[in-house]
Amino acid sequence: MNTTEKVEGFLLDMELSYRELEKNTWMVEDESGKVNNIVIKYEDPVVLFRVKVMTVPQANREDFFRKVLEFNASDMIYGAYGLEGDSLVIINTLAAENLDLNEFQSTIESVSLALMEHFPILQKYIAS
Repeated sequence: MNTTEKVEGFLLDMELSYRELEKNTWMVEDESGKVNNIVIKYEDPVVLFRVKVMTVPQANREDFFRKVLEFNASDMIYGAYGLEGDSLVIINTLAAENLDLNEFQSTIESVSLALMEHFPILQKYIAS
């Protein structure tokens, strides 16, 4: 089984709704399970996971980035926060060669948990 088939099989095994954006690129669209808008891309030799969290606020940037770095150090089991232009994203990579369901599922769940727990805290920086 090739990596593309593995990824699609894992998404089906996890009963996640998704759509293929292009060859070897999928977007998880499972709003009911609070796992949404995670882009998964197979780019040999890795499988990349990425989700946009929010646009970086213009005010309180130092406090905002301090909080993000604290989350990176204490709460991120899989992946990390990063900047992509003016967007805050969560990213993670897994080796494609030995990809298994357990690490794939753990990555999806970790990213989803971070979004659920961190977004309400980070969103406050927009209103401040």
